[in-house]
Amino acid sequence: MNVIEQTRPEASPIPGVAHSTFASHHHGLTQLSVWRQTLSPGAATPPHRHECDEVVLCLGGWGEVHSEDRVQRFGPDSTVVLPANRDHQLFNVGPLPLEIIGVFAATPVATCLPDGTPLELPWTS
Repeated sequence: MNVIEQTRPEASPIPGVAHSTFASHHHGLTQLSVWRQTLSPGAATPPHRHECDEVVLCLGGWGEVHSEDRVQRFGPDSTVVLPANRDHQLFNVGPLPLEIIGVFAATPVATCLPDGTPLELPWTS
């Protein structure tokens, strides 16, 4: 068991995306990873997919998830469910920062662009 102080998301090499890893294999986990991210107004994640399930909890702001030729809006108190190996992209579509928590069924080490090219994560997970 560990008690870890949660750090605020910090700027990353992905424009407009700040990131903080709350828990991962670095903390002794083998089947779970938890991230917090802030997307600036107008920012987006790269289109990508993970080899594990992902759940995104929206704490504040307004977003869109693009996946499988569908676009769905979400806001505070929404949960976005992303099954493994589904291409997806998150966008901040509101005037305020989009605050999200990402919960993964594993530490996502095999994140890929839609064409299968590995996407190196700019943070330690």
